[in-house]
Amino acid sequence: MTIKIGDRLPDAKLVKVTPDGPDQVSTGDFFAGRRVALFSVPGAFTPTCSAKHLPGFVEQAQAFHDKGVDEIACTAVNDAFVLDAWAKAGNATDTVTMLADGNADFAKATGLDMDSSAYGMGTRSQRYAMLVNDGVVEALHVEAPGEFKVSSAENLLASI
Repeated sequence: MTIKIGDRLPDAKLVKVTPDGPDQVSTGDFFAGRRVALFSVPGAFTPTCSAKHLPGFVEQAQAFHDKGVDEIACTAVNDAFVLDAWAKAGNATDTVTMLADGNADFAKATGLDMDSSAYGMGTRSQRYAMLVNDGVVEALHVEAPGEFKVSSAENLLASI
């Protein structure tokens, strides 16, 4: 079953890189007591993700904060080191928290996983953007396969 507006995020472990190395983060703890703009991409360093999705959230970071968003986070079915390198390459280290979902556990738990085996990528996350308020989905924009329209930073901002 796919997560929807009004649902609480499922409990899952994600991984982020810290100065001390990889650190597991529970979704319950990460999203508790604050508003987070969360977007997901099928893969770091992939064309649309690198050229449009991540840059949009970097460029609109102040606008999100002005609308009461405490943090912007990105998840992908990649390991934490790949996401950390992607954040550095995309000048996102100061604006977007990268949360690795290496085994697609979070993607599967939300029902937002997809089979990308035809492209040699295995199970991945669908492309989406959501606003999470204290662990509850307040807005959710899931892309149709192969598209980049509703999950953009600008579209999420317009829905807040």
